[in-house]
Amino acid sequence: MPSQNMDSIKTIFQSRLTTLDHLLKSAQTHFNGSESFLQERIAADMFPFGTQVAFTCNQPRNFALWCNGKPANNLDPKVISLTQAYEHIEDTQELLSGINAEDAKLDEIGRIDLGQSLYVELSGSAYVSDFLIPNFYFHMVTAYDILRMAGVPIGKRDYMMHLVPFVRQA
Repeated sequence: MPSQNMDSIKTIFQSRLTTLDHLLKSAQTHFNGSESFLQERIAADMFPFGTQVAFTCNQPRNFALWCNGKPANNLDPKVISLTQAYEHIEDTQELLSGINAEDAKLDEIGRIDLGQSLYVELSGSAYVSDFLIPNFYFHMVTAYDILRMAGVPIGKRDYMMHLVPFVRQA
């Protein structure tokens, strides 16, 4: 991640959460308000769309908590309603807005617990670029793919919404 600083990381998470919200609204429209798509999944051994929303939100959520000196605290992964999915996105956006940390935080070494008595020690910068961002995009892309598979008429433009303000015509 070139020239990584707190503001640029925060902007990436905020803009992509706006995209996730857009994808959710597209699915809600496509399914005429039915919440059945929240249980759609790509393969039987993968988590459903609703869980992908929670896992996508967990990355910026835990970034914000880390920035504010608080321990990681993942969201309930059993997202069974549109209201809950939208609340996860909104609450995560609110946490990001409340970040109060200096760029020097990215140099700090911290312990990241992975569960099952496993952990890694990473600088803040590595935590963001090697752990949070890859996990964030993995779950966001999986959510997008589930919606495409379920027939929601979305495409790359919907996924890359953050670039729309920069698009120009020659």
